[in-house]
Amino acid sequence: MSGFGDYFLHQEYSKIAGLGNKLGEVRDLIDWEKFRPILSDMYRDNKEIGGRPHNDEILMVKMLVLAGWHGLSDYEVELLATDRLSFRHFLGYPEKIPDRSTIWVFRENLTNKGKIHLIWDELQRQLDEQGYSIKRGTIQDASFITSDPGHAPADKPRGDAAKTRRSRDGTWARKGKKSEFGYKLHSLIDKEYQFVRRFDTSTASLHDSQIDLSQKGETVYRDKGYFGTVPFASIDKTMKRSVRGKPISTKDKRRNRAISRTRSLVERPFAVIKRVFHAGHVMVTTHLRVHAKNLFTCFSYNLFNLVTVQKNHTV
Repeated sequence: MSGFGDYFLHQEYSKIAGLGNKLGEVRDLIDWEKFRPILSDMYRDNKEIGGRPHNDEILMVKMLVLAGWHGLSDYEVELLATDRLSFRHFLGYPEKIPDRSTIWVFRENLTNKGKIHLIWDELQRQLDEQGYSIKRGTIQDASFITSDPGHAPADKPRGDAAKTRRSRDGTWARKGKKSEFGYKLHSLIDKEYQFVRRFDTSTASLHDSQIDLSQKGETVYRDKGYFGTVPFASIDKTMKRSVRGKPISTKDKRRNRAISRTRSLVERPFAVIKRVFHAGHVMVTTHLRVHAKNLFTCFSYNLFNLVTVQKNHTV
């Protein structure tokens, strides 16, 4: 980019920033260069045998963050990164925007080469380094991430054995009177700052209680769906429910109300993911691909939350 062109784009972006652009605020809140050593050995041209020059590793990670932040397909993130100035600012004004196929292959390689959770671990390390480590407890919950069930109506159960053209691994689950098809995002946040610290992805039919993200030495808050299971956490703050022949006591009702006030904090990440990021529905077809999508959605949420935390807390 020419010096004049660079100056012009920055001047235009300053108008956008003046109107408020949270994406621009998060750009410099973490050290993106720390992700480069994790990814550099994925490419042939970094070795003596050479190879076609690859796209910048940090640029590719940021493209996936943009997709997670806005609930975009690979085609959409390529289009908008080319068209939208706020996207280009977040990316650092690259000369060339990676195309949809390159984005797809990069995400697939991250999963196949076992790099995807190293990216997540590095983000968690940086949050800890900034002073946002787990201090007063954790909260776990799960939420549906829906997927296309094929040609059947979305509320028509077809059984766990059904395989559809759109989603090969999704399953049906019933919540109240409504059936959901797809997956679940299980997340554990810290009580103090509400960052997503751990997450997992399951199919929709797996009961919430089958996934335990807590660790020894922690306190974990959970709703009634986890009742009857013992967490890894040292202190169990799971809400109680009545069972046949044994109604819940007044003491346990008071305990549930106290737990509920804390446990409700976990609803914010899901609200941001679904209402702000529009990432509550996925088009990818396998469990692993949904998991990769969820990782970058949770990554994006943590950046989104970091802006709020830094404004409201003095570490």
